Amino acid sequence: MASSSSSFWNIAYQQATKSGVLVAKVYCFLHVTTTHLLFPAYAFGPSMIPTLHPSGNVVFAERISTRARKLNRGDVVVLQSPEDPNKTPIKRVVGLEGDCVSFVVDPEKTDESKTIVVPKGHVWVQGDYTHNSRDSRIFGPLPYGLIQGRVLWRVWPFQDFGPIGPTTT
Repeated sequence: MASSSSSFWNIAYQQATKSGVLVAKVYCFLHVTTTHLLFPAYAFGPSMIPTLHPSGNVVFAERISTRARKLNRGDVVVLQSPEDPNKTPIKRVVGLEGDCVSFVVDPEKTDESKTIVVPKGHVWVQGDYTHNSRDSRIFGPLPYGLIQGRVLWRVWPFQDFGPIGPTTT
């Protein structure tokens, strides 16, 4: 009787160990993937109309090109907000370091425009729908270190499934 109960616990222990190792491997794979390669992000709000739907999109962004500083004008990026570090808005890169960028300060109220040169180590980001976007026009040039990834693919809602490539606005 004792041998059957000990074999039961032996088998249960072996199965639990196998399952635990599998869970640990999956966790490590997901951690490395989302930290260094690809991660999901949620975009909502009107600032990226018509590229992204205002009621929300789930997108995948990659981290490699941002770490290598290989962004181009027109790329859509996920960034850590310089105004609120808990927010991760999605905007389009309009200017790279050294570019001269002209923009309308407040398109809802005036036609007043300004021109700046994007400083070294920074990019200029704007939402596609400039009438309702908090972007570089408000917080200035964005340090490269706040860019978390370049958006590659829209995965939700399914009817909008597909790549998001660079375009100029």
